[in-house]
Amino acid sequence: MNVRAVPKTELKTAAAAPWADPSRKAYVTEDTAYIPVREGEEFDTVLPKRVPYTGHGYQKMGDTLLFHGKEPSADELKAADAFEHPSCILYSAGQEGVMRIPQIKVLKGTPHEVTLREAGLSYTLHPAKVMFSQGNRSEKLRLKNLITPGESVADMFAGIGYFTLTAAAAGARVHAMEINPESFSYLKRNIAANGLGHLVTAENGDCRDLLKGTYDRILMGHFDSPDFLPIALRHSTAGTTLHVHGLGDREADIGAALVSAGFRFRITKHKVKKYAAHTMHCVWDVTLS
Repeated sequence: MNVRAVPKTELKTAAAAPWADPSRKAYVTEDTAYIPVREGEEFDTVLPKRVPYTGHGYQKMGDTLLFHGKEPSADELKAADAFEHPSCILYSAGQEGVMRIPQIKVLKGTPHEVTLREAGLSYTLHPAKVMFSQGNRSEKLRLKNLITPGESVADMFAGIGYFTLTAAAAGARVHAMEINPESFSYLKRNIAANGLGHLVTAENGDCRDLLKGTYDRILMGHFDSPDFLPIALRHSTAGTTLHVHGLGDREADIGAALVSAGFRFRITKHKVKKYAAHTMHCVWDVTLS
């Protein structure tokens, strides 16, 4: 591919130049952007065809790669580095404790803040300090299509705003709760950056102490959500919908909590993504009546 090399800081301007080929994506390294040129235009160099990466999957967050599950092998790490040229590569062995603090191993570079865009929203976070799951994209889109503007929504485990921003952007009035101070600081920044402060009330603390009144919809984006149902149901009424996340088969536990609380209900199960061998991350939509 014929390209011109420009400083990474000039990528946007160069990509809009008359000589740039808009049908092909620029190739970006740590400090240089290689812009494909139109046929017949002058070029600096020829980039060899990239070898596709076929190893263990990862999340790409700006110039950072984040591996989950099984730690990548030396060959996978080398191949991913050659394919993406990231400034930082991290491996997360999971999250620890109620604060959901990621257990991070640095495989390359220095961890730093990143900003990414998803479905028209921007999220800033530090992937070595707080969690973020790009695997929830389909669930965010589904939630967006369910929300009616003006409805009251409680996000019991708001994190940096995974579902809070989606709900607010759809027109809901959101009460966002997050126990981890680090995540909460990013939550506030992301609410402001997306211009949603007029629709979101954010509080730092345990959601069990912060829920107030009743809500039209309750978001429970935590794998232990079924265990929090008794408190969530105290803030529910006929017509409330709860989105209960969990791992594996928790429908019996959810049903038992609903019966104990005296509600009539309808449950619909949605599969989000594979979490581990023979284990699915699921969401149970619970509609009360």
